[in-house]
Amino acid sequence: MTQTPAAALLSDSGVRAALRRAWDESHPGTAGGHEEGGFVLRDQAGHLTVVRWPQGFQNGIVLPPHPQCRAGEREIVASFHTHPNTANQYLQEPGETDTRAVRDDPDLKGERYVGEIVISNSIIYLIAPDGQVTAVGDTMTLLG
Repeated sequence: MTQTPAAALLSDSGVRAALRRAWDESHPGTAGGHEEGGFVLRDQAGHLTVVRWPQGFQNGIVLPPHPQCRAGEREIVASFHTHPNTANQYLQEPGETDTRAVRDDPDLKGERYVGEIVISNSIIYLIAPDGQVTAVGDTMTLLG
């Protein structure tokens, strides 16, 4: 069985640990919950690293500049953000604003960019560069 691109990224222990840390630091399920996010980057040697963005808001986050799907000299292979607020008025799955932000961003169209990973309480989703959303798997199973 072939792994999805997002699942392949999550098989990297460093990426998985960084995403778990972002999830924990977003204070899921609490009144102080806020979005956290970042880029998964690949250097010229093929090594993956994660660079975090500034802390987001209760239900939003701002991406730093990322011209030509790059952060400095490194290629962006994925972006990610958390959906830590679990109250009824908040979406756990990616909303229209999330999908539009990925689909309509010309600087998130790199050759190896797989999309934006959205980490919710139960499910990790992937927003593909064309805006299509798929469930990758169970959050705790994938992040440990």
